[in-house]
Amino acid sequence: MNAVIDDNLSTKAADKIAHENNKLHKRLCRLVGQAIGDFNMIEDGDKIMVCLSGGKDSYALLDILMTLRERAPINFEIVAVNLDQKQPNFPADILPAYLEKLGIPFHIENQDTYSIVKRLIPEGKTTCSLCSRLRRGILYRVADELGCNKIALGHHRDDILETFFLNMFFGGKIKGMPAKLVSDDGKHMVIRPLAYVKEEDTERYAEVKGFPIIPCDLCGSQENLQRKQIKAMMRDWEKKHPGRVENIFSSLSTVVPSHLMDRDLFGFKDIKADGIANPLGDIAFDEEPCSTPASVPGIIPLQSTQ
Repeated sequence: MNAVIDDNLSTKAADKIAHENNKLHKRLCRLVGQAIGDFNMIEDGDKIMVCLSGGKDSYALLDILMTLRERAPINFEIVAVNLDQKQPNFPADILPAYLEKLGIPFHIENQDTYSIVKRLIPEGKTTCSLCSRLRRGILYRVADELGCNKIALGHHRDDILETFFLNMFFGGKIKGMPAKLVSDDGKHMVIRPLAYVKEEDTERYAEVKGFPIIPCDLCGSQENLQRKQIKAMMRDWEKKHPGRVENIFSSLSTVVPSHLMDRDLFGFKDIKADGIANPLGDIAFDEEPCSTPASVPGIIPLQSTQ
């Protein structure tokens, strides 16, 4: 009898795990599909180079794009590309074996940027900046050689927010990481289909799918301490104030230039009082600048927490 009960409990637990895993997959597909639609990232006939680093995020990106390609009403191609930078102890066999098993077109680009970085950057200094520039130039060239008109990167929502805060705290500018942009050489379209996806979801998805993760510290470079601080700050906020990070991310899509201070973005010098009431305009003497008139259509008034 006890054995039967244990078997039933095990079956229920397995069913629950399978259900949660299926929900996760559906959520990722929905969020990636939403981002693609919102920013018109993928169009009929596109050939997309998916940059695969061997980390959880790029694996998740490739996996979800392959799923969406099967369901999409348009036709587009996917080519997975990995840049082998000849870092010490890099397991060069893992990605080719994984991609061959998937049966997807792929290209491994071998470039010894590691030696270049080590030669030019003094010992103990962070190598990430130079490494990134070298990697970017190589990937642009590879995209041209493969005939890809789109380059897909695995940055997720948390990456975007971290970059936003890094630029604000250490760069003195309001600048994030856009979901879609033209590359700095003006020749390539870069897309980030995971823009709406939380990092915790890619972490969980990597566990579910059993991706063969390659560690990101092979080069022995110092971790970006500023980004680490921002990540810790965001996680602390989310723990103590659930919803705060989500609201900040939402604010990146709801910008009011007239209420910032960029004179190039908004013509402050030319504005005049025209006598026309604007319910969404500034109420200069309000003691609570976040409050919103309850009568404004489409606006939900703030609720008292007392």
